[in-house]
Amino acid sequence: MQTFWFTPIMVLAAVAALPAAAQTMPAGDTLRLEVGSPHVNGTIYAPHAARVRVRVGDGEGRLTAEWTNELTHGDSAGRAVHRWVTKGTRFLPSGDTVRWEILQTYDARTLAPYAYTARSSTGTFTRLTMDGRRVRGTRKVSPDSAERAIDLTVDRPGFIASASDLIPLAAGVKDGAVMTAPMWSPNMTASELRVFTVLGKVPVDVEGTRVTAWKINEHRHADRQLLATWYMTEESPYMVYGEVVLPNGQVQRMTEVPIPMSGAR
Repeated sequence: MQTFWFTPIMVLAAVAALPAAAQTMPAGDTLRLEVGSPHVNGTIYAPHAARVRVRVGDGEGRLTAEWTNELTHGDSAGRAVHRWVTKGTRFLPSGDTVRWEILQTYDARTLAPYAYTARSSTGTFTRLTMDGRRVRGTRKVSPDSAERAIDLTVDRPGFIASASDLIPLAAGVKDGAVMTAPMWSPNMTASELRVFTVLGKVPVDVEGTRVTAWKINEHRHADRQLLATWYMTEESPYMVYGEVVLPNGQVQRMTEVPIPMSGAR
């Protein structure tokens, strides 16, 4: 799983436009997903932990961020849930670091979001609960700002945008499959429809190891802009590699490898 919200790699809403040929999405039958769709089966994701490294630049590139993801299964008021804990560090060009943590709770089967908490060493935080279209909680956007209450109703329930890579695999992938799904994040005022296109299985280098993975493009539906390319496998850590083109033309590369879990599964 990828997560960006406390790092300068919050790029899915600001990716540079690509040539028209790179934005083409194949026609044909499209699986139209919504939050709560029976086509989404999040139970395929087993408890696991992984480490993600993000690099930008030519060659090996500069390490800009690193984080760990850990998924455990649990119960909340009789509902089976997935609990994700993400702990990361952003490495600034000045040499300083920013530490952050994100806690997320999803429905174990539908991946509908129930709760989201993020906090940073800069003093900012966001605490939200989600119930369908209703989002409530509190937020502090800067160290000197006051805590602000949040109570909004989005136009359409959305999956969490920073975990968009979870959706196509949970819906089932095959060569040429195309699916749409609404995405939402705390920085968005409305859900945004995304299109996922499965391009087939390809080999990819993941920190020196050759892995065969499903290559999946993620476009924004409204303008067909390519937002990201994910490389997914049916075993943990599931997302093994990802690429996003930054506004300055550089490519941001994410690698994800398994690590031991910290405790109970």
